[in-house]
Formats: sequence, structure tokens, C-alpha cells
Amino acid sequence: MAVGESPKRRGDHWPETRPSERHAQWHWATPQAELILAAGDLAGILRFYRRVHGLNQTEFGALLGYDKTYISALELGKRHLDDVGSLRRISECLRLPPHILGVTDVADTDHRAMLQFGESTVRLAEIARQSGHAAEAVSELWPLVARLEARVEDGHTEVEVLHLLARARVGLGVALGNVLPEERLSTAARWTGKSLEVAEHFRDPVMMSYALRMHGNELRKAGLRGAAVDRLCRAVAVAPDTQARGAGLALLARAAGALGNSELFDRVMREADELLAVVEHTSLFNPFSLHEIRLRGLVGTGRAREAIRLVADTPAATTTVAPQWRVIELVTVGSVQLLAGDRTGAAESLDGAVHEAVVQRLPHQLQRIMRTAVGRLPVAHEAAAHALHRMRSEMAA
Repeated sequence: MAVGESPKRRGDHWPETRPSERHAQWHWATPQAELILAAGDLAGILRFYRRVHGLNQTEFGALLGYDKTYISALELGKRHLDDVGSLRRISECLRLPPHILGVTDVADTDHRAMLQFGESTVRLAEIARQSGHAAEAVSELWPLVARLEARVEDGHTEVEVLHLLARARVGLGVALGNVLPEERLSTAARWTGKSLEVAEHFRDPVMMSYALRMHGNELRKAGLRGAAVDRLCRAVAVAPDTQARGAGLALLARAAGALGNSELFDRVMREADELLAVVEHTSLFNPFSLHEIRLRGLVGTGRAREAIRLVADTPAATTTVAPQWRVIELVTVGSVQLLAGDRTGAAESLDGAVHEAVVQRLPHQLQRIMRTAVGRLPVAHEAAAHALHRMRSEMAA
């Protein structure tokens, strides 16, 4: 299987029909609808809505409060609506922002403000998460996602709303993946997974690769390693550029190592190394992060001796490395040091990891420390357990 090729399984393919053809509630999100809405032609909008929903003119008239004859005249362009009240009512019936029909009111202003605010919220939440403040990202994204989902539930499925919802769901899931303990990481995976329906609908390679990448990583953290490899192979396959491919390769290597698939792990790491020499470093795809991924993958695929030889060669962290990566690396190095019999070095690494995991509120990393230290470094195990208990108590309060 080539890197980036999804494992073959029954039903694993792009949908043969557009979701918009199967789900009328997404009718305004199709390319055809975008053209019709951009023209702002009421007649075309009415004809499109009626056709998508399979309504005859009598049924459509009952929905809008007009008789069949008047609907026919509107659709043919023989009659026109100019009064604001009627246009506002039609926009509400058709689940459209009023400005599409030339009406500007408070609700429409609120809608535009929500979209602008939402875009800023998603960007700032990602910055907060990358800076080690995932809990703040969750607090910002929860109300945004709830508001967007309520709008979609009401039938308002404009393209910009769905795009924003997909990104907000991914951001929320990834942030939750940082702050939740291991037994609740499936919640993070569910949120990233909910973004895939929207991404597949649009078939946008940028959105699709990103959603698959983040969902695959959360599946790995939740222990669903085979599914994680599947999603990450697809993410690499549809990556629109080398940056996205590099990010996908890094996460795919980690998942392949966790799965114990040495052949796939080695192949992905070779390509990642080659790509690293020609692309700009990012917070995920850089020598520091790939070193940690390589160490953990070698241990996961039964090559602890190779990992021991490499542990001392950790490259200096660059300014692009997210703070949580330093914690992840310390735990991994500590586990390899224990395999090498270096209890003193392992204790120092894990003590540093406990301190940083507390500062950044990373319960999953505290649980990794506990697993690594159990039975061998009781002081580190107790410190991590105490910190985790305190963190859970604060979260429950």
C-alpha cells in the first residue's frame, strides 16, 4: 500500500451522489445554489427551492401564503415583490439571510456579525491551543458551535455557515483532545468526526485533508488505531499541498507506530524526512516533533534499541514548536531512558513533564507519565497521580 493510499475496505469511497441531492436541508450549499443566490433573482430562487424540495406550485404557495397562480407569476418573472415585509417573510420561509432578497434588518446584521465573530473565534482559539491554553479554546468554541448548529438545525445552511461550523467542530474536538483525560477522549474524536460530513459535502481538498488529519489523530489518542491509520492515509492522499501532506505524514507515522505497523511507519518516516528538507517547518512538521514521533514509533514497533541510540540526539526545539510538544517529548524520552536503564535521567525527564503538564493542563500526558513510571519510578508516578487528581477535582468543581 502506497503512503497516502487508504486501506481498502467495503464502502470506503467518495459518495457517488452529492449530499445535497439526498438531504434537502443542505440545498443552499450547492454550487448551483451559490450561482442563483449571487444573482439575487427571486424567480430563480423560488424555482430552485421548489425543485429541490419536490413541491408543486400549489404546495409551495401554501408554504409561502400565496395561491398557485401568484407563485407561477413570480417564478416566470411576471410579478415582482417590492415590499420589505413580504420579502422578509419569504427569506425566513426559505431559510435565507434577508440580504439575499435585498432586505437589510437587525436579524441580517446579527447574522453577518456572527459570521465575522465566528471566524475570529476559530482563529484565536487555534492560537490559544497552540500556545498551551486549550481550556480557553474550548470555552470560546463551545458557544459558537452551539449557535451554528442551532442555525443549521433551523434550516439555515448557507455555505459560509457550514464552512465555519466544520472548522469550529474540528477546533473544538482538537482542543478537547488536549484537556480531556484518556477515558473521555472519544468525545474529542466525535467532534472532529462531525466535521467530516460537511467536508465531504464540499469536496474541498483543503478542508477535507484538515478534517481527516485532525479526526485521525483524535481517533489514535482514543485508542482506535486502525481507524486512525485509515483516516490519516486518506488525509495524506487528498492533501492539496506539501505543507498539508507533511502534517498528515507526521500524524500518520505516529498512528502507524502506535498500531505496530513497522513497514508503514518506516515508509512514512522516510517520506517525511525527505519532505522536511524542502518545506517550511510548522508547529507539527519540524525536526523536534518528528524526532519524538520516531522515538515513540521505534518503541511501538519493537525496536527499543534503535530508540535508545537516538534519544540523546534530540534537536533543539524551534520557536514553532507548540508547548504541549515539549511535554509529549519529555514523556517519550523518559520512557526510552527507562528502557536503557537510565533511571536518573528518566526521573528528571518525567519530573519536568509533570510540572509542564500541570502548567498547560494536559491530563492525558499525566496519564502517560503514570503508565511510564508505574512500578519503576514511584515518586514520579505519585506526583503525576496527585496532579491528575487535583486537575480532575478542579474540572468537576
